[in-house]
Amino acid sequence: MTQETETFDFVIVGSGGGSMCAALVAKMHGLTPLILEKTDLFGGTTAKSGGIMWIPNNRFLREAGIGDSTENAMLYLDALADNQTDAPGASRDRRLAYVNEAPKLVDFLVQQGIKLQRHPYWPDYYTNLPGAIEQGRAVYAELFDGGQLGAMLDKLRPNFMPVPVKSSEMWDLPLFRTTWRGKRTMARVALRAVVAKILRRRWLGGGSALQGGMLLRSMQMGIDMRTNAAVDRLITDEGGAVRGVVARIDGRERTIFARHGVLVNAGGFAQNQEMRDTYLPGTSTAWTGAIASDTGEMIVEMTKVGASLAQMDEMDGNQVALPPGNPDGIAAVVSELAKPHSMVVDQSGERYLNETQSHMAFCQAMRARHAIAPAVPSWIIFDSQYVAKYMVAGTMPGTAKPQVWYDQGWLKRANSIRELASACNIAPATLDAQVERFNRFARSGVDDDFGRGGRAYDRFLGDSAHRPSPTMGAIEKGPFFAYQFYPGDVGTFGGVVTDTNARVLRDDGSVIEGLYATGVSTASVMGRVYPGAGSSVGPSFVWGYIAANHAAESALASKDGFEGGAASQNRMKAAPMPLRPS
Repeated sequence: MTQETETFDFVIVGSGGGSMCAALVAKMHGLTPLILEKTDLFGGTTAKSGGIMWIPNNRFLREAGIGDSTENAMLYLDALADNQTDAPGASRDRRLAYVNEAPKLVDFLVQQGIKLQRHPYWPDYYTNLPGAIEQGRAVYAELFDGGQLGAMLDKLRPNFMPVPVKSSEMWDLPLFRTTWRGKRTMARVALRAVVAKILRRRWLGGGSALQGGMLLRSMQMGIDMRTNAAVDRLITDEGGAVRGVVARIDGRERTIFARHGVLVNAGGFAQNQEMRDTYLPGTSTAWTGAIASDTGEMIVEMTKVGASLAQMDEMDGNQVALPPGNPDGIAAVVSELAKPHSMVVDQSGERYLNETQSHMAFCQAMRARHAIAPAVPSWIIFDSQYVAKYMVAGTMPGTAKPQVWYDQGWLKRANSIRELASACNIAPATLDAQVERFNRFARSGVDDDFGRGGRAYDRFLGDSAHRPSPTMGAIEKGPFFAYQFYPGDVGTFGGVVTDTNARVLRDDGSVIEGLYATGVSTASVMGRVYPGAGSSVGPSFVWGYIAANHAAESALASKDGFEGGAASQNRMKAAPMPLRPS
């Protein structure tokens, strides 16, 4: 039995993308929000990520004179959704709500002092479809001086990039060996690091910059935010409405009532192998870039109060390698797979996909291939030209590779393609023929098999200095190399089904009063596709913004709102324990 109780207007579970935004919206409307973060760090997987948001019709596009509109964005999303009959999270009404509210979310963040800008060129992933924008719809946070947070900087989850790199620079930096833009970027980042040390600046980039700015603003607005505060269960009343949570805060159990709603933004289940085995069989927690606390218990908890689940078999695919000795365990290799002088084959040595397609589509293709031929893991085959010019599993171009990679047989090296095939347990004749065929395409600049480099995004991932194709180059100069990679992820893409106000729905479509959800705790509004960079973080922020506005509007429409404190405890109960989700 709980001994301590508190009451707030709006309780937010988790501190990832959208949580602090929702708290600020609630505060703006005069509500008292509370953020409960189960770990000892704020920011969620968003802070660790690139921090990109896919925002149609945003203010920065207009300022740059790049045309976009609600109609144009919907044309694009509708084209992508043609075959998504089993993705209720991506209903047309929800897609339209997202497109309408996303620009307002950006305006709100700018008004709050969050310094955002448009990525100058990050193409939508399917520029062959109507409504796509070649320059892209990616919005990100400018570098943020973490020193502004004071002691709270130690409470912000660090980013995957240890150096002060802007999101607009991270694609150019690895190309310092081949492009002048890459060289200039390398010099600029190095100078920035030196100046920061002299001026004692703590520059943060990517998701840490975005969440750092959000954390600072939340502190300024007096938002109550607590770490080491894991929510155990939701509280419902006799009618099934959610009225609060039971949480363990610094080891002590507390009942926290929510007058105007609970917003769940607690991540997905990327780090829960049991749930992966159920919904994403054949995938592994060892392949995810999600933070360790991404374990799905709040998705399960929401089903206990009747929430409907959907799209649980989808993830935000992100190709990863597992080089020995890597402190992070994994190395993201999305862009490496698209560089010239390399190609991908399955375990039989057959090339089977376009290596430059979007990361989510790539991983879907890997898993589909594996259903008919061994392809998880697959091999990337490359030559010495590649090693000299491009990154290999996160190591810098032209550098000697860790000896442990060779000692443990992770990185294969041979003087001929046939020898390399033998080292990879591939029939030499098969790999030799595949490389020869690929080299013909590389020399012509046209991939007749899979259309590699055919879209703007495909070419964006390549090397603009390489001709005739920025993404294809012959694999012809020994020694030759190979390593295996997996269909990893940066998070799952399924969860509870929500409506256009971010309210959680039951299987019959009815609303669970008082319960909202956003982020990868929900079935994504993008369904089973990734329209462009930021299609996970963007929706997390937008639906958090929508949820808090709806809760505030509902509070205004109600005379006294949800009752809290001792009077309401008499008619509240812990959520009943139904069957496990199936």
